[in-house]
Amino acid sequence: MQKALFKMTMGLGIMVLAAGQLHARTCAPRDEVIKRLAETYGETRQGIGIARQGAVMEVYASDQSGSWTITVTLPDGMTCLVASGQAYETIAESLPPNT
Repeated sequence: MQKALFKMTMGLGIMVLAAGQLHARTCAPRDEVIKRLAETYGETRQGIGIARQGAVMEVYASDQSGSWTITVTLPDGMTCLVASGQAYETIAESLPPNT
């Protein structure tokens, strides 16, 4: 379990660093990004997490089209697109037992 949490934390940290590097190209004020995801792709927030340095990671997806987008919002209020794709599915799996 701790290994999985470590990997997830590292992954979020990498996404935050990537978002910082891409700031000029794929970032905009959060309200503009959310509006565009909703109006253009029909995506709504499906998940949220806190990353390092006060950043917030969110997953947006559309149940109808299956499109999805991962964003990171930085402390300055800018939201950066980190990844996007197709075939999003919501699943509910039990956590593996502690070993």
